[in-house]
Amino acid sequence: MTTKHRFHNNKYRLQIRERDHNPPHVHLVGGEYDVVIDLETLQVEGEWPKKLKDDVLSWIKQNHKNLMEEWCKWHR
Repeated sequence: MTTKHRFHNNKYRLQIRERDHNPPHVHLVGGEYDVVIDLETLQVEGEWPKKLKDDVLSWIKQNHKNLMEEWCKWHR
């Protein structure tokens, strides 16, 4: 696993898992949450607080190109 960013005082981690399945996605883990976010559609699997969701999706949008490059590097 590669942690790409931490949120809310390091409680939550956004990760790309090296040997994962398609479609390209990231995992947000921490506390009681394990959320999957599709990098192509930004659709979310899992429930999580709105404030956290807003912060994470905003960060993903700003860093989308780098996340997709990282995904492609690990999943050729």
